[in-house]
Amino acid sequence: MERFTGTFTQQEPIPEEAIAAAVAVMRHGRLHRYNTVPGETSEVALLERDFAAAMGARYALAVASGGYALACALRACGVRPGDRVLTNAFTLAPVPGAIASLGAVPVFVGVTEALTIDLDDLAAKAREGQVLLLSHMRGHVCDLDRLMALCDARGVRVIEDCAHTMGARWNGVASGRHGVIGCYSTQTYKHLNSGEGGLIVSDDADLMARAVMLSGSYMLYGRHLAGPPEEAYADLRYDTPNVSGRMDNLRAAILRPQLARLEAQCDAWTERYRVVEAGLRGVPGLTVIERPEAEAFVGSSIQFLLLDWSDAAIGDVLVRCAARGVELKWFGGAEPSGFTSRYDSWRYAPSERMPATDRVLRGILDMRLPLTFSLDDCALIARIIRAEVSAVWQAG
Repeated sequence: MERFTGTFTQQEPIPEEAIAAAVAVMRHGRLHRYNTVPGETSEVALLERDFAAAMGARYALAVASGGYALACALRACGVRPGDRVLTNAFTLAPVPGAIASLGAVPVFVGVTEALTIDLDDLAAKAREGQVLLLSHMRGHVCDLDRLMALCDARGVRVIEDCAHTMGARWNGVASGRHGVIGCYSTQTYKHLNSGEGGLIVSDDADLMARAVMLSGSYMLYGRHLAGPPEEAYADLRYDTPNVSGRMDNLRAAILRPQLARLEAQCDAWTERYRVVEAGLRGVPGLTVIERPEAEAFVGSSIQFLLLDWSDAAIGDVLVRCAARGVELKWFGGAEPSGFTSRYDSWRYAPSERMPATDRVLRGILDMRLPLTFSLDDCALIARIIRAEVSAVWQAG
């Protein structure tokens, strides 16, 4: 019986050029983004310049985490305590957490079997909020042309959570470039790795100026290479609170060389995804998520559905795969766990039941695909999942 012996949480090493850049920052000791000597541009400002160019955005801001990026974007859009903010029912805890951190109220929108936001449900609920915090959860991108037309017609501003879609595109347009603000994460399991970190992009000078002030610029916004012109801050600087959340030069130094390799890394992830996807096709009882032609996705994780399976049968699949070294996560478990993504787990944000969404969430199995896996590893993993799902299906 084949067994996989790799580790699902082991990422690639930090590139040597990134290590050298980080050591250089540690040697001079100027870790704070505004701590520079005459004639020096900080690593953070350089990262922002490079990231804005890579995403095709006018402005970029580097911050302490992806979750901070989301909350900062919400504040920049004027979300206040008591406001209702639309968001996906299928997402991760930092998304409703960012909304709740402002005292605002998440309004959950359903998920389809494609694992994207249900646009019909969004249309029905769009009047309930003026902002949509759209999570491209686990790298699945909805029909953004239809979504933006719907939101524009109803005056809903869209903030994109691109934690899982840095480098992805919809109809050729980069993830994060459809809404008014795009937010990204550089947490270890994302597409750039600095342990923790976040990035914000926008073409809106007013919104980005607010974000820069919120991040704690101490009136040093003139040092932002990828920031708005100074006149954008003329009035904002007097009434925008400092909610400090800047990125430091050490993390920026680690990230800049990785950014230069982003496209190649994204291609490598998607190659691994396609190997596993092909290996899972045709398994009785297992639904493969079909990716639209318009979506250029990044396959750093893969999901499949065991729709209408009993909890006991899904649990059996998990145990059997784990015994052969394959670590699957089940988003449908009744009790919260570290990766929980069921909207009913967040009791600070109560919601009416959504039966169609509940059915999908109950059936989602998820697996990381780190680049430490070879293509042969991916083929082996697919064979193991195929065999164990088939065995439980036949036994049932």
